[in-house]
Amino acid sequence: MQDTKTVRIDKFLWSVRIFKTRSVAADACAKGRVFINGIQAKPSKPAISGEIVVVKKPPVVFTFRIIRPLENRVGAKLTHEYIEDLTPEEEKAKLTMKISASGSYREKGTGRPTKKERRDMDRLIEDFF
Repeated sequence: MQDTKTVRIDKFLWSVRIFKTRSVAADACAKGRVFINGIQAKPSKPAISGEIVVVKKPPVVFTFRIIRPLENRVGAKLTHEYIEDLTPEEEKAKLTMKISASGSYREKGTGRPTKKERRDMDRLIEDFF
């Protein structure tokens, strides 16, 4: 049995902690990074039980199934009651690789990287992904 209750997709994505703020969720929808059942979603699109939501957060593409719509933000431990994670392990591996690659090693006492060093590090990371 499906719930008839609907809530805006930007509010839902914020409430299940996929995005940190509702405005960031709305911006992602407006930029075309959120899809519901394969169709690009505007921030006001209703989220309905059973729908598949794809969220592109480069370099990872997350896939979720809505179990039950929700308006108010819940704790991280309770999100599994409202959303099911269908993201393949290959996509999650991309995220761990990016996190591990971004933490470059610097000798203690060398201070902050210069502008040139920072650009070099950014180019290295971009080439890696």
